[in-house]
Amino acid sequence: MTAADGETGDLRGRQDRLAANLAAVRERIAAACRQAGRSPEGVTLVAVTKYLSADLTRLVLEAGVTELAESRPQTLWTKAEALATGRPAARWHLVGHLQRNKVHRTLPLLAMLHTLDSPRLLEAIEAESERDASGDRPPCEVLVEVNLTSDPGRSGAALADLPALVRAAAGCSAVRLRGLMGMAGHPDAEASDARRDFARLRAVRDELAPTLPDPAALAELSMGMSGDFEAAILEGATLVRIGSALFEGLF
Repeated sequence: MTAADGETGDLRGRQDRLAANLAAVRERIAAACRQAGRSPEGVTLVAVTKYLSADLTRLVLEAGVTELAESRPQTLWTKAEALATGRPAARWHLVGHLQRNKVHRTLPLLAMLHTLDSPRLLEAIEAESERDASGDRPPCEVLVEVNLTSDPGRSGAALADLPALVRAAAGCSAVRLRGLMGMAGHPDAEASDARRDFARLRAVRDELAPTLPDPAALAELSMGMSGDFEAAILEGATLVRIGSALFEGLF
């Protein structure tokens, strides 16, 4: 066997493993939806590719998952450039913190920002939109990230500050508010604890939505990762952010 044969075999092995992982995740999503009395079509799988190379990320696209997420803007820049000419095209999500000094380079690449967490970031996005000379860029789709704990070290807007930030985002022409994003209080939380946190986020959304001119602006709930996405679906998640469950065995 030649070196090229070995590389081809390795590629096929990774493709097969990814396909098996993807099928298993989709079945878990479907099972959770059946339990919740929901349609699986109401849940979007967002693949968090932060530990993958650009080449492995390309395999994810070829497997039919086009909603891709990164947690660091710099990594998103690099992968978006590397995969810009590929088909199918990726729709990039940022699920990590966006610093204001990275808005200029990041915003044009995003399909959705999951982590709007402060008025200052909203102002930076609005200022960047005003600097767009072409005027052709559509509003950035955003989710307001919510800190569901009392820990000030956790990311996201505090619950006390949330109504004002949601109203500001709903009234800002530079963004299109789509919903809320949140994480369970602890990454190793029991499923029942995670579900309680997700239920809290849904309740907050249900309380805020009627106060907006368009309640559908909070239609999306981004919650749930590899260890707890079934619990999130049971509480109404419309976007689940999956990494390790998809990519086990690929590297």
